[in-house]
Amino acid sequence: MQERVTAGAAAGPAGRNWAGNLAYRAARLHRPTSVAEVQEIVAGSPRVKALGSRHCFNDIADTPADLISLDALEGDVELDAPGGAAPGVAWVLGGTRYGDLLPELARHGWALHNLASLPHITVVGATATGTHGSGGRNGSLSTSVAGLDVVRSDGELVRLRAGDADLPGAVVHLGALGVVTRIGLRFQPTFSVRNNVYLGLTWDRLLADFDEVADAAYSVSVFTNWHEVTQVWVKSRVDELEVAPEEFFGARSATEPSHMLPDTPVENLTEQLGVPGEWHERLPHFQLGFTPSRGEELQSEYFVPRAQARTAVGALRALAGRIAPLLLVSEIRTVAGDDLWLSPAYGTDVVALHFTWVPDEPRVRALLPAIEEALRPCGARPHWGKLFTTSAGELAGLYPRLGDFRELVRRFDPRGAFRNDYLDRTVAAHV
Repeated sequence: MQERVTAGAAAGPAGRNWAGNLAYRAARLHRPTSVAEVQEIVAGSPRVKALGSRHCFNDIADTPADLISLDALEGDVELDAPGGAAPGVAWVLGGTRYGDLLPELARHGWALHNLASLPHITVVGATATGTHGSGGRNGSLSTSVAGLDVVRSDGELVRLRAGDADLPGAVVHLGALGVVTRIGLRFQPTFSVRNNVYLGLTWDRLLADFDEVADAAYSVSVFTNWHEVTQVWVKSRVDELEVAPEEFFGARSATEPSHMLPDTPVENLTEQLGVPGEWHERLPHFQLGFTPSRGEELQSEYFVPRAQARTAVGALRALAGRIAPLLLVSEIRTVAGDDLWLSPAYGTDVVALHFTWVPDEPRVRALLPAIEEALRPCGARPHWGKLFTTSAGELAGLYPRLGDFRELVRRFDPRGAFRNDYLDRTVAAHV
């Protein structure tokens, strides 16, 4: 039986996660102001985990003893810029949210290559779980990582940098290696983006021209309830496309701002209707100062090789009658492949199949095995930070470097201080 902390459980001092479906059990919540304090807490705790923005929907950050929030760490963003238009590296503290970093980069004329749909999440939490944005040429947020400072379980600070053999295994680390106190992100010159929303795309046209649709702009998101395609968000770089077309594969351009969730105010969305804006003002779906999406929701997501896109979409459409009653919206996006050991895009370009659910965890969990069974022939990998029931045995078959990751965990955490129920049932990191 899978153990998990539910909304009915007693919460420790850390309270609950963002969605409210999980109560953290930790006896203590620490907010250190220095790396030395982090080292002392980690070395002295029998079980310890780092806590980010709490935007995970499962117990990946849960532990019975000590939680560490890094939002009080003292220090500034450090920009290592070589000069000219050459890319550089931004070094930020472990508790930094994207929404705090983005204006600082933009102020200096720099940009990240990709962003998630919301800027509310921490850089470390997003990259540690393989979180992504969209775009067939764009790798996940994790592919920006140029280095990590990690406090391992004996309290030693380990610095991993580009070229270190362990870095590709440590970027998507699921909290199993230690507490990341500083992270480096590669940046590039700034760019402008426009977002155009299109209505009326048919399934026949999407599936017939899937690659062309997905690659039509810098970032493309297809929204659906699995009965029909409801919207397509097309985010194009202004320097690559001067004017957005009025028609998109037979779909018509929206004439007023549109929310992907029915009957939901558009105030929390980034600007649409093709109005150009800086990269950080358009690539996310949601604005930092507002509750993203609906707030009261659960999420799941599965990644399949891009070559399996049509098969996977067909399998989910066959389940539309079971999915729709629990669904707020689904989103279909593409992500470029990478070489990060536990990245859902490891070794292949992928299609991300995202589900935003109504906040009814028992019914959602009861449905997930049917979705996973339908996607199993496509080699679906679940998002590490969202709801799924895929077993450790099946995950081992989906990640060729999982054995290497387990060995990395044993070197960084020989005493099992970062071990928890989540790691035991997913990657069996200490086996």
